[in-house]
Amino acid sequence: MTDLSSFNPNAAGNPDNNIFGLPFQEEDARVVLVPVPWEVTVSYGAGTARSAEHICKASLHVDVFDADVPNGWRKGFYIRPIEKKILMKSDYLRKEAELFMNYISKGEDVDKNKFMCKSQKEINEGSELLNTWVYEQTNDLLNSGKLVGLIGGDHSVVLGYLKALTSKYNSFDILQIDAHCDLRKSFNNFVNSHASVMYNALTNFPQIERLVQLGVRDYCEEEWDYVCNSHYRVITYFDQQIKQRQYEGETWRHITDEIINQLPQNVYISFDVDGLDPKLCPHTGTPVPGGFEAEQMVYVFKKIIDSGRKLIGFDLVEVGVGDSNIDSNVAARLLWKLCNYMVKSNE
Repeated sequence: MTDLSSFNPNAAGNPDNNIFGLPFQEEDARVVLVPVPWEVTVSYGAGTARSAEHICKASLHVDVFDADVPNGWRKGFYIRPIEKKILMKSDYLRKEAELFMNYISKGEDVDKNKFMCKSQKEINEGSELLNTWVYEQTNDLLNSGKLVGLIGGDHSVVLGYLKALTSKYNSFDILQIDAHCDLRKSFNNFVNSHASVMYNALTNFPQIERLVQLGVRDYCEEEWDYVCNSHYRVITYFDQQIKQRQYEGETWRHITDEIINQLPQNVYISFDVDGLDPKLCPHTGTPVPGGFEAEQMVYVFKKIIDSGRKLIGFDLVEVGVGDSNIDSNVAARLLWKLCNYMVKSNE
């Protein structure tokens, strides 16, 4: 058991401690965060593979007192070290992917180029290995009784964790905050693309009863058709529709209550930060005008917990890296709320 007698929660965060300056080791922590430094298939801006270390630095400036969950931090939050081999593999395959995407963007035939065929095979196999690694990491933690949060990396990294959760829970829903549907069957010829993660999750895991999406505002016809023909397995609150309802007088409380009524007892939150207003995440991989304020999302999370629902896990992905540090600063504070609410909902 971690001795907290000499820890001052009112002092500045100690960089010699773990995330948020907390002095916990993994064995004593209720919440264990797994960083996944992977961004092979991102199709626009890069940098999210290195977000975890930036979030950790920013977390030292987050006050550990949370009025909603005053003693949540005492349960222990801990982030595992970044796996350098995964980061190196991501860097290598990212260069391959950039060459591949540039090649196919010009309408070239992949089958006529042996090098491109080899690159495509390596990238898809690498993504499968990454999914297996994430599954093994998260499954072991779940089996040891830990609550688990995932820090990406691009959005594709969560598939292995969702697989681990299906071994523990017979059914649950995903609440996805995102500017994109991520429901493409594949994207840029990559089966495990960040743009396909929810398609893959719904295809492979029948335990996921429903996907509720918030803030979508950039999607293709294929994804629109998927949502419309999902028989309400996918419920998408498009950003334009949410804004229109607010402009016409509906309160955020009313819309939030409606969203929560779609959710069952067990809820997984998948938070792609590009669901936020881009001013809060300017360096995310694919920023899109529109989106939410951070406070709106915290309100949704709080109302979920207040309703008595259980937060069984979460991911925080697509956090960019930039000179201003705004991305990691916002992400660290959202991460803090998610950790506290998950502890509270599992008491």
